[in-house]
Amino acid sequence: MRKMCALRTALAVAACAWIGPAWADQTGFADMHTQARVGGKMCMIDHWHYGNGEGRTKAAAQRDAIGSWQSFTDFEYGSDWARFNKAVAKKITCSQSGGGFSCQVEARPCR
Repeated sequence: MRKMCALRTALAVAACAWIGPAWADQTGFADMHTQARVGGKMCMIDHWHYGNGEGRTKAAAQRDAIGSWQSFTDFEYGSDWARFNKAVAKKITCSQSGGGFSCQVEARPCR
């Protein structure tokens, strides 16, 4: 009986270790969009995400906008898709007004 319980426990731990990471960083919603390989990455082909940010400097506003893009992408698809540095077709536009900057980013998520 102990050997059987130990075997079941070992199999359960192995299954969780194998399956867990595959699901832990993805919500499953990414499959709603057409995907294809782009430069060794799996990317969404026809779906864009957007982010907005503000800051006292242009660099701060860009970081804020990228953080906004990553946060929403993580919420919708999981952290596997939420790395702006892996995204393709990136566009960043910034403007200055008053004492600060405002930036907008857009990109297609990749993992």
